[in-house]
Amino acid sequence: MGVGMTQPHIMVVNVYFAPNSYGGATVVAEEVARALAGRGCRITAVSMVCRGELAPYAVIKSEVGGITSYLVNLPARRSTAEAYDNPAVAEALGALIDGERPDLLHAHCVQDVGAGVIAVARARDVPVVLSVHDFWWICSRQFMVTPDLRYCGQSPVRLEKCRGCVPDMSAARTRSAVLLRQAEMADAITYPGRFARDLCEASGLAPGRGVIWPNGVRLPGPAFGKLQAARRARDPQLAFGYLGGPSEIKGWPDIRAAFNGLKRSDFSVHLADGSTDGSWWRGADFSALPGDWRVHPRFSQEGMDAFYAQIDVLLFPSQWKETFGLAIREALARGIRVIQTDSGGTVEHGAADPAGLIPIGAGPGPLRARIEEELRAGIRPMEPVPVTSFEDQAEAFLALARPLLGEISPPTATAQPARHGNWDSAA
Repeated sequence: MGVGMTQPHIMVVNVYFAPNSYGGATVVAEEVARALAGRGCRITAVSMVCRGELAPYAVIKSEVGGITSYLVNLPARRSTAEAYDNPAVAEALGALIDGERPDLLHAHCVQDVGAGVIAVARARDVPVVLSVHDFWWICSRQFMVTPDLRYCGQSPVRLEKCRGCVPDMSAARTRSAVLLRQAEMADAITYPGRFARDLCEASGLAPGRGVIWPNGVRLPGPAFGKLQAARRARDPQLAFGYLGGPSEIKGWPDIRAAFNGLKRSDFSVHLADGSTDGSWWRGADFSALPGDWRVHPRFSQEGMDAFYAQIDVLLFPSQWKETFGLAIREALARGIRVIQTDSGGTVEHGAADPAGLIPIGAGPGPLRARIEEELRAGIRPMEPVPVTSFEDQAEAFLALARPLLGEISPPTATAQPARHGNWDSAA
């Protein structure tokens, strides 16, 4: 495969991918793929879809932004085991690999795809880079959040302590054994940060083999500074922003309670609706809360600057330990202050002040105190914090993949047209 070629062919596998996009990890998969295409790589994407009008496991071919995209149609009814090990999906992927003959397979989030994608590729001598974005590989519930919406807190994860979360311990043991075995077959395993790597490896996921590959973000465009200055001149009140939705685990109850206890109302709060159907804040009533509350529709990567120009402080009171936190880096890159909890990999950035991090489970009091501090200080300049861009991330991926590609190397990067996709703050 690829003998004599100078254009590496990389097959990207993720549960979602344009034209069927959703989630922060999907943003990373899509944007890195696009940046790699701009560096001369040929990209083929494989993702899942679930449409009742199509035959089970039918394959649809599409193209978005010059990237060929295959969507495998999943039946609505699947067993629990098929969410992590689905022979029918593996067979479809094998046929696509046989037809496309990629030089390397890059697996991102493979829930519903199944970890069998790794074995299928290795059986065809295609090297595999596995990028871990969440805790799916070590947690049956994917995010280490218990049924009562609390952070599990295990470190490391031990299956015998999962009895209160999983309905069938025998099935959980089987799942863990399959996934740990499949992960060992990958040629390289990446994590977005130290917290994710250390927890996963301590929990038995390919110990000692993980490489930190920080996620990138879309950096502000050249007009962002003017957009921000114009908004601040037009409306000098401090503006807060929140992207996590009406979710307990993302900290919405603490936000509501924190603002409800304020004695002033000279500020605005901007809520981004990340749902695909505008349902997050539909019917929500903010009339009893002080300040001016506004809901913004879901926005694309290209529309990101327009949203961030409206806010001065990002609220990120996550009540679980996440692996990264795209929204935090997006805000910091634009000189926007962040109030956040001590939530795992979200604090692995240059502006994190341990003394200013709010402990998970602390309630609305500390958050209210931080909000009041920002209100007393008002709008004030903040230098953008250097963060990794998607272009940087693509370069780092090529450096990681070069030993696996052998003599195949990409030509000089070429400009690619902008892709108008969806953006979500979940990662």
